[in-house]
Amino acid sequence: MSHRFRSILALLLGAVAGGCARAPETDPRMVSEWMHTLYGVVRSERIGPPVASRLLAYLSIALYEGMAAATPEMPTLAGTVNGLGPLPTAEPGERYDATLVAVAAERAALDSLMVAALPSTRATLGGLADSLIAARTSLGLDPAVVERSLALGRQIGNAVVAASRSDGFAGTRGRPYTPPSGPGLWYNDSPGAVFTAQNVSGITDFVGLDNPANTLRPGAASDRGLVLDRPKAGNAELPALNIAGVTEPFWNEVRPFMLRTWNECQIADPPPYSTDTASVLYQQARAVVAAQLALTEDERVTALYWADNPGETATPAGRWVAIASQMISERQLPAPEAARLFAATSMAVADAFIAGWGYKFQYNLIRPRTYIRRVIDPAWEPQIPTPPFPEYPAGHSSQSAAGATIVVRLLGDGPFADSTSVAIGHQVRHFKSFMEAADEAATSRLYGGIHFPMGNAAGGVLGRCIGGLVVDRFPGLDAPR
Repeated sequence: MSHRFRSILALLLGAVAGGCARAPETDPRMVSEWMHTLYGVVRSERIGPPVASRLLAYLSIALYEGMAAATPEMPTLAGTVNGLGPLPTAEPGERYDATLVAVAAERAALDSLMVAALPSTRATLGGLADSLIAARTSLGLDPAVVERSLALGRQIGNAVVAASRSDGFAGTRGRPYTPPSGPGLWYNDSPGAVFTAQNVSGITDFVGLDNPANTLRPGAASDRGLVLDRPKAGNAELPALNIAGVTEPFWNEVRPFMLRTWNECQIADPPPYSTDTASVLYQQARAVVAAQLALTEDERVTALYWADNPGETATPAGRWVAIASQMISERQLPAPEAARLFAATSMAVADAFIAGWGYKFQYNLIRPRTYIRRVIDPAWEPQIPTPPFPEYPAGHSSQSAAGATIVVRLLGDGPFADSTSVAIGHQVRHFKSFMEAADEAATSRLYGGIHFPMGNAAGGVLGRCIGGLVVDRFPGLDAPR
């Protein structure tokens, strides 16, 4: 057992005197530990943002439902989350341990949804689950309670996975996509240098332009290839991100979690394409150029702080899950509220990806780099790489507004510190409110040169609408806290 897992075991046993006949309440740090670990999993598996958001949402549901099955005050999400029908329930009159049911549900979901993950990833997740189970069983629980709880958790996790199989995700795999061509329409024109790592080390990948997914191919194996490519076999559930291609053009066909339809939350149409200096689009492009020319060091740091690049971080999908995780200990949430925060945040962010990507590929709006180089300055480059999908609305703005709305509605607003990116060299960042953080995430895309101001604004409108609907529809959360 690793030092980390021994520490978790000690953490969860610390408040328990020897020989207790009944285990303590579920420790909320069990929930935050899963959230923290899953952030690292998305990073190490190099999962693309939309796919990561879907994965985190289903895993949060499994954990929540496992705890709810043994916690009477927690309402089930069955019948509320789209596609989630009746789930296995506790036998009347029988005792269950909520921690064991939740961990077993999470483990069962992980075993199915991440079956193609790297061996090191599976070992990490399995070790965490085993340690948490050992922590509970060592408290002297009745063996019948242990077995009953683990069995129910596995049934719940498998039922959540079964619901995921009908959400349309499989139908989006392997389909060719050719972006429509024409004035003002997006195409991926980022230069090859964008896709090549500047350093080769234990944590930095080399990206070959002929093999951007970094998949080790038969006949191309070598020691150097093993080091540089970090081989990851292609699979339907956890596809390696192809940053030189097109990211999830059919994502609006994935079933939303809480939205009735992907476009239930409406945004304004973007302005028509025009190169006229008086046109809205031209003025938007001039605003991007002006922001880059006047960029301060703090604004440059802000752009990098919120970049949330795949492979380096858990992408924007994991950012607000990580922030929510930090709030569990900071706000001293009990375990049921921690699980609720995890589920609501994850589903809001996932629905923001589904809706945002639906609009992105509906409008196929040109990116600032393409427009500015074509119309204003042929040598212009953004501060951060332009991602491989259309501009409008801004994705990070949408997800941040959705995530911040959830946190504010569940916990209230107020100052907080975000330490999500400390591991990759950023300082802890302090904010006066969660919405201030969401607004900064949106503005960071202007500083980075990858979004027009209108794209950021539309993303904020979309995300706040989605976050509000998720709270309104989450059982027991029909009013602000």
